[in-house]
Amino acid sequence: MNYHSPAFLMSHCQDILNFYDPRVKDPQGGYFQNYMDNGDLFDSGFKQLVSSTRIVVNYATAGMLFERDDYIKMARHGLDFVEQVHWQPDADGYAWTLQDNQPQDMTQQAYGYAFVLLAYAAARKAGIVTSNDMLLTTYQHLESRFWQADFGLYADEISPAGELSPYRGQNSNMHLCEAMLAAYEASGEQVFLSRAQTLAQNIAFRQADLTDGLIWEHYTTGFQPDWEYNKDDPKNLYRPWGFQPGHQTEWTKLLLILHRHAPDQKLVERAKSLFDRAYEKCWDATHGGLIYGFAPDGTWCDDDKYFWVQAESFAAAAMLFSVTKDEQYLTQYNALWDYSWQQMVDHQYGAWFRVLQRDNSKYSEQKSAAGAKCDYHTLGACFEVLRTLGNTRLK
Repeated sequence: MNYHSPAFLMSHCQDILNFYDPRVKDPQGGYFQNYMDNGDLFDSGFKQLVSSTRIVVNYATAGMLFERDDYIKMARHGLDFVEQVHWQPDADGYAWTLQDNQPQDMTQQAYGYAFVLLAYAAARKAGIVTSNDMLLTTYQHLESRFWQADFGLYADEISPAGELSPYRGQNSNMHLCEAMLAAYEASGEQVFLSRAQTLAQNIAFRQADLTDGLIWEHYTTGFQPDWEYNKDDPKNLYRPWGFQPGHQTEWTKLLLILHRHAPDQKLVERAKSLFDRAYEKCWDATHGGLIYGFAPDGTWCDDDKYFWVQAESFAAAAMLFSVTKDEQYLTQYNALWDYSWQQMVDHQYGAWFRVLQRDNSKYSEQKSAAGAKCDYHTLGACFEVLRTLGNTRLK
């Protein structure tokens, strides 16, 4: 199996989409987001902003890659839902969750706005929207609501009552860097590239240098490392305790995208260091794959195997190989794919399993839940490798 060939990657993208195509569209608006392994729906009325926007990204990008108008229309269908149902004019914000298309949780999350921005960027690239207006509007919402100018980073959360949470984290800033890069590619507006550079410098260098050159997840209001936050909850969905190997390698990917637009060798060196250390510490030599989290002392604090960790890491490995020509990264790319192909890809029903135990046994028959999967990471990783290999349809 030549995992590094465009033909394989395009075929695999189509295989993933084939799982979603016949069942993802909700005639009442937006997308169904909760699936069992066999494709059966559960909790069909529950929707979350991250999944609503990520699926827009999936279909807008796939529409460009495969030159399929039906995928472009599917993306437009989802973007309409974000604009007409998630957006609540009276609250001047997005519903974080919906139940039967009614707002359930109006907490304003910078993490959610990151994916709103990413969805508009994908839509702009695909020609679904024809101006930069909503990219710039979303940027301004982030600026006025979350931007912490003294630290050059975003805060995370505003309660429905309008109170800014004291929590500060890297995860939302990482995805905002991703979205800013995509917005720059979509629009050519320098403000987005500049902000992506600021976020990368402040998380992947300044903050990482406080924690031995690796990226910690949680910070105090003054952006000092918070070693205690969720220490008893290493499996928390968005805010797990411990160093996340998948986030080290996701930053590798982002630093190399930034290097593509604004070449700087220090970006390559930090990208290599983050990937190399994550892979060394977290590759499971017994059962294969990368585990989920490790403590500051290097011991594993969560040895589960998550789909997104493998996907982001194979994208990072392919990009490192492209930039450095070091065969080690191609070997690691193939090792990640071998593991994923054997264990994470559902060859019976399609798409990927979300999470496995260390020995690769399944926890449940749930394939995807709102906010937690929708194969955005797996499709996105394949798209990024295809871009690295020179695909010209992906802008």
